[in-house]
Amino acid sequence: MKKSVTLVCVLACVLALSACGSSDETDIYQEDKQANAEQVAVDSIIPLIQSSAESSSVMAVIEAEGYTDEEWESAVYSSFGLSVDGSAYVSAVESYVSSIEEMGEIVAVGDVTSTVDDDQIIIYVDVTGTERTGQFEIILSNDYFTELESCSLNVNYTMGEKMSKAAMNTVLGIGMVFLVLVIIMAIISLFKYIPMIQEKFSGKPEEAPKPAPVAAAPVVEAVEETDDAELVAVIAAAVAAFEGQTSANGFVVRSIRRSKRY
Repeated sequence: MKKSVTLVCVLACVLALSACGSSDETDIYQEDKQANAEQVAVDSIIPLIQSSAESSSVMAVIEAEGYTDEEWESAVYSSFGLSVDGSAYVSAVESYVSSIEEMGEIVAVGDVTSTVDDDQIIIYVDVTGTERTGQFEIILSNDYFTELESCSLNVNYTMGEKMSKAAMNTVLGIGMVFLVLVIIMAIISLFKYIPMIQEKFSGKPEEAPKPAPVAAAPVVEAVEETDDAELVAVIAAAVAAFEGQTSANGFVVRSIRRSKRY
C-alpha cells in the first residue's frame, strides 16, 4: 500500500514539472516571436512603406490599380523577402501618404511595444514628425512567417483638436439632417400639383360647372282678346235686339272670348 502511494506521488511530481517546463518553453517561444516581429516591423516594414510612398512609380501603379494583390505579394517578397498580404500593403501605403501630410517628415522612431491577440501580433511603434507625432499600428500573423496583415499610421491629436473635430462632425451631422428634412418638406409641398399635371398630360378638358336648373315659368293660358270696335258694335246690337230694346246704348261690352268648339 505504501509503495502504491509513493508511486502515485512520484508520477504527480513528474507531470507537474513537465507541465511547468512546457509552459515556460511556450512563453519563451512566444516572447521570441514577438521580439522578432518587432524587429521586422522597425527594420523592414516601416522602411518599405516609406520608400513605397516616396516612389512616384509605385504610387502611380497603386493609384491606377495596375497590379493585383497576388502580384504585389510576389513583388514585395522577391524584392525584400517579406511576406505580405497584397491588399494590406496597398492600404498601408495609402494610410502613410494620408497621415504624413499632417505629421510632416518622420525624424525619429520611439518606443516599440507589442501584444498578442490569438493568432495575431499587434505592434505599436511611436514616431515623431516635423509637425506632429504619430503611431504605427502593425498587425502580423502570430506564426513563423510573420505575414503583414495590416498597417496604418495614426496621427496624435491634442484633446482640444479632438473636441473641435467632434464638434464639427456633430454640427455637420445635424446640418445634414435638417437639410434632408427641408428637402422632404419641399417635395411634400409639391404633391398638390400632381393632379393638375396628370390632368394636363391626360388631355381631358376641364369640365365647366353645370348651371343651376331654372324653375320653369308657369304656363298661363293666353286669352285672345280683341279690340275690334266694329265687332263690339255688332255684338251689342244683337244683344239689344235679343232683349227687345231698340238701342244698344245701355250695353257695355267688356270682353270678348272665342268659343271653343270640339
